[in-house]
Amino acid sequence: MDIGISLDDSVEEREVLALYRAHRWSSAGKPAQLMAALSNSHSLVTARSAGRLIGLGNAISDGHLVVYYPHLLVHPELQRRGIGRRMMEALHMKYAGLHQQILVADGEAIEFYRSIGFQPAGRTQAMWIYAGTEH
Repeated sequence: MDIGISLDDSVEEREVLALYRAHRWSSAGKPAQLMAALSNSHSLVTARSAGRLIGLGNAISDGHLVVYYPHLLVHPELQRRGIGRRMMEALHMKYAGLHQQILVADGEAIEFYRSIGFQPAGRTQAMWIYAGTEH
């Protein structure tokens, strides 16, 4: 399978919603807000195979000190093939000089992010006010 990774690729609502629904993410139920959030991200990274969107991630940044990675999704049927790793490598290259690269990981994603260099930040604890129904 030939997979292309691209930074700042444009995405269509229908393909984004299909990917988010495959993960059962609550943001798929808010398509207008999700698409606005993605289009207003500092960066967007995509993975495509034969033109099909199979992965997506975004970054929010001040462009100087801090970058936050809120979303990274690879279609569930295509996980564990290095696609997420390649998308994060593209983002890491773009933000390599920044002081802090931050994300919140949950469940199985914790080990994935540890494997690419993220680690718990001292005694910090992720906190949120969240209107979704899952983590």
